Amino acid sequence: MEVKAIAKYVRISPRKVRLVIDLLRGKRVDESLSILQFTPKRAACVVQKLLKSAIANAERNPDVDINNLYIKYIYVDQGPMLKRFRARAVGRAARIRKRLSHVTVVLDEAS
Repeated sequence: MEVKAIAKYVRISPRKVRLVIDLLRGKRVDESLSILQFTPKRAACVVQKLLKSAIANAERNPDVDINNLYIKYIYVDQGPMLKRFRARAVGRAARIRKRLSHVTVVLDEAS
């Protein structure tokens, strides 16, 4: 039985989040939480919170055994971009693109 959790509009670029989620793909939930606890990246906190949310979603389902969960899918998509401008020399402006992410995690039971 699959369990899903989604974090939308996370204010970290998808490229930085992918560095963290590549460490977790296919691993058991308890092992993933310990990896995230000692990963020194800002995205690790966001992914850890999302993983705990997916575990809480699984606890509400009586058919799912929490001890056998593993990460079936985990991926990040780019969300909308905040566009800002920075003043440059000779009256010009440079565009700053602040990227947002949508992170999705799907848990499943190991057979």
